[in-house]
Amino acid sequence: MDGAGQKRRPLMVMASSSSTLLAARVGANPLAELTHRVKSLEAGMRMRAWLAKQPTHVEAAVATALGAVQGGALGGLMGTLAPDGGSALPMPQPPPGLDPKAMASFKQAQALAGGPLVQARNFAVMTGTNAGIACVMKRIRGVEDVQGSMAAAFGSGALFSLVSGMGTPNPAVNAITTGIAFAVFQGGFFMIGQKFSQPKGEDKDTYYSRGRSMLQKLGLQNYEKNFKKGLLTDSTLPLLTDSALRDVKIPPGPRLLILDHIQRDPELTRAS
Repeated sequence: MDGAGQKRRPLMVMASSSSTLLAARVGANPLAELTHRVKSLEAGMRMRAWLAKQPTHVEAAVATALGAVQGGALGGLMGTLAPDGGSALPMPQPPPGLDPKAMASFKQAQALAGGPLVQARNFAVMTGTNAGIACVMKRIRGVEDVQGSMAAAFGSGALFSLVSGMGTPNPAVNAITTGIAFAVFQGGFFMIGQKFSQPKGEDKDTYYSRGRSMLQKLGLQNYEKNFKKGLLTDSTLPLLTDSALRDVKIPPGPRLLILDHIQRDPELTRAS
């Protein structure tokens, strides 16, 4: 009996400890997850607000670095999942006397069939360049539009062509044609996405253009509908107060960012 009791005791302890851990995990996870999400959101808002106050080259450098990191991770993952992406064997050299069209096809296959490091480099260059140019264009033009998107796509496509070595024997010509192709595709996708995301009749709404641009700079574009519900048009921006923003149900953090931005921007402090 004693031996049986001694054998059962560890099982009871293990069951008790595992049930306690499970109960603690189930009880703590929702609160911990919510706290983590709130902190992440606040950190992202503070980061966007800090970048909006920095010079253009600082924001562009940060945007380029973040875009390159994301693109590098995506490219490395794609290179790993590709059928021959993990191969350590180098690509064979093209045979001499190959005609230009066949050479272009070979170089394109060579660029797209690289291993994880090659794909990570190519995608890092492409996405980093796109993010940096888009940031600069947004600062210069004051709005994120199709022209800025196409300019960013052209630069990323041209640099991707040069770095990857794909295309015709003339790198400059291929960089231009690749950049144009990237610009056309991204411009088309931008216009399609804008058309589907914009409510009907929104394209003729010009009373909230400055407010919309301000919210986009601060990363608070989700509160544009609050401005419209409260009829906070561009002409009311210099008159905004904390109570007015509270009345349209904008939280305290975004309210502080909006009021601080209006005070610092001389264009917004003037009456329209």
